[in-house]
Amino acid sequence: MTAKTTARPGRNEPCHCGSGRKYKLCCLEKDNAALTAANAQAAADAAAQPADADREVPKRTTIHQTEQPWKASTSRVFVPRPRGPRKVGGS
Repeated sequence: MTAKTTARPGRNEPCHCGSGRKYKLCCLEKDNAALTAANAQAAADAAAQPADADREVPKRTTIHQTEQPWKASTSRVFVPRPRGPRKVGGS
């Protein structure tokens, strides 16, 4: 799918239709609506194409095991933080 794209003017530049108004006040909403409709159509076309159901899913590789005894001692589970105040007293 190749869509022909043209450079849109900046929001505060004069409109490309030749009205002399700013682009954001003249044709920005119309251009955005057309672009949104084109994107929705492209997404619907892509969703309608069949997926490769026959494709084989690769198996997960095993985690690399290393000789690092200090890693075995560290816990990778959630450790709750203390609920006490950070500071007590004045400044």
